Amino acid sequence: MKVFLIASAALAVCIPSAAQAWGQTGHRVIGELADQRINGRTRAEIEIILGSEDLAEVSTWADEERSNPDAFWQEEAGPWHYVTVPAGRAYTEVGAPPEGDAFTALQRFTDTLRNPTASRKDKALALHFIVHIVGDLHQPLHNGNGADRGANDVRVTWFGDATNLHSVWDSRLIDSRNLSYSEYSNWLGRRITPEQTIEWWTFDPLVWIGESTAISDTIYPETDGSEPPRLGYAYQYKHLGTAERRLQQGGVRLAAYLDWVFAGE
Repeated sequence: MKVFLIASAALAVCIPSAAQAWGQTGHRVIGELADQRINGRTRAEIEIILGSEDLAEVSTWADEERSNPDAFWQEEAGPWHYVTVPAGRAYTEVGAPPEGDAFTALQRFTDTLRNPTASRKDKALALHFIVHIVGDLHQPLHNGNGADRGANDVRVTWFGDATNLHSVWDSRLIDSRNLSYSEYSNWLGRRITPEQTIEWWTFDPLVWIGESTAISDTIYPETDGSEPPRLGYAYQYKHLGTAERRLQQGGVRLAAYLDWVFAGE
């Protein structure tokens, strides 16, 4: 990473593993799908900021830097990967906590990209985060209810392996396809119809959050509390399509958001 690595020597993000979303494959799929859909002006603006890096490459940076010991990343940046919306509420009703969240971070970094006096280094930082946050907001469990740390506290087994529900949605569902991110993005991209592109083309994060919170209410497995639910083929069959739809929508929305940002509207 060119100019941005200079910045990250001083600033790197550290978020707990509980805050990861989609894993590398999911984030890169969203970045690649967006890269295929941005307009010419947006592509030029991104190249000015990032040089040869593409959106898939930068999409995972905010998670990759989570081990950096700098206090900024340990104490400030963690909440920028999720929002909290209690059951039966809307984000507009509860808003962000004092430390901020993904929604407020998205606004902050959007302002940086649109600031004509911001340095290239600051814009690179902002763009890396925006690409990542848009992906995070399309992972249903990064729009948590505030009761179980985005289902990190919900213990399950996945084909016999002990894990938690958050991990299943971060990576285990989509990794079951056993595809590279480029294979996956090409496969999912070919299945996005023109009608779906038009329907999904919105740069309003409140829409994405509302969708994710609605989905999150439907993906908790039934349990009697005596032992962790055993998830396998039946759960995969029921929910993998939903996870893939969120990847597709995330890619379309990331393109829509970046086109909107760089158009200066």
